[in-house]
Amino acid sequence: MTTAISYPNAADLATDDYIVLGLATCFYKDDGEVHQIEVIEPIPSAALEAILKGIPTSYKLAYATTLGAVLDGETLVPPTNFPDSAQFGDEFILRAFSAARTYKRRDCAKSLIPLGTTYTELKYSTERKRVLNAARVVTKEDNVKQHSHTHKVL
Repeated sequence: MTTAISYPNAADLATDDYIVLGLATCFYKDDGEVHQIEVIEPIPSAALEAILKGIPTSYKLAYATTLGAVLDGETLVPPTNFPDSAQFGDEFILRAFSAARTYKRRDCAKSLIPLGTTYTELKYSTERKRVLNAARVVTKEDNVKQHSHTHKVL
């Protein structure tokens, strides 16, 4: 029996809907120093397929579970096989619902990681650091000189 999740934007989802959670290594800048943190994030089906093909990723592991195991109403429940220091990512509930919909749409992606199992053979890399609070500052030096004939009608 499926139980509907009480969330206004998720009437199409139930507690037994499949979802994959990843444990990502991210970085946070604070007073000029960079700190490493572990973040629990939902992984959409297309991203999971790409990650399992061997592209470098900041995910240490991927865990297949259900929405009901992670969301108790609007309360977040961390998986037991994740470290206690791991924290949920920003807008986790919205992103979890979005990711769950991708597995409903692409049912074959559920077979990549069976429900209740953890996949750890990912190509883990932090070479390209994911800085969560990075601010992009655009300067005049970023402007590209255009050729003088760019905007002329010839």
